[in-house]
Amino acid sequence: MSEIHAPIKSVLTGAIRDVRTQLTLTPENDKVLALTFDAEQADDVAFATLAENLSAVATAMLTLLSQRQEPAALQQLAEALTPRAPASPHLLKEAAMLAQARKAVLDSADWLSAAQLAQLAGLSARNPSAQPNKWKKEGRLFAIQLAGVDYFPGYGLDAQHNFRPLRCLAEVIAVLSARKDGWGMAYWFASVNGFLDGQRPQDVLAHDPARVLAAAKDEIEEMDYAW
Repeated sequence: MSEIHAPIKSVLTGAIRDVRTQLTLTPENDKVLALTFDAEQADDVAFATLAENLSAVATAMLTLLSQRQEPAALQQLAEALTPRAPASPHLLKEAAMLAQARKAVLDSADWLSAAQLAQLAGLSARNPSAQPNKWKKEGRLFAIQLAGVDYFPGYGLDAQHNFRPLRCLAEVIAVLSARKDGWGMAYWFASVNGFLDGQRPQDVLAHDPARVLAAAKDEIEEMDYAW
């Protein structure tokens, strides 16, 4: 049986303009696989590690496909996909707790994709994510991210005004964003709050926004003091 061994010749990383320059030196008959990443989320160290791991996986998979799933190729692919070191029990426990907390948040409210929000609010169908993303950028609405997709909280929308963001929410976001990202805000909104007599902020927001804002300020003050 003939075998094709096609290891990765080189891995080019960097800004598009830099990679484009490097590609001009690549033979025209070479094959290229390109991946792009959001610059704001591409930590340099993590990005370099990802490039190294993807290179190993790509080489293993190409060998596997060429060898028609011979055991040695399967072993190579398995090794490429295996973490460098086993996760510690503590890390696994933390991951399980995080997954449980996220599930609780998702179950606690309606979470809408940009397209669903656009449809609900009667926004443009041509570019449904434009307005929700604008609200997020302006701090009028926050989002949690799952598999690279933003989801917006239904409790942050005003049903009496065509499902636009509640006006009071921007003030709360401005306070919480000093210490919390989207998921952090979602945890806070979904948790019972002593400042609100054991109620959840997401349940109080629409009818008593001043108390929720005060609770948010109290939360950040406590975090600053602990810090």
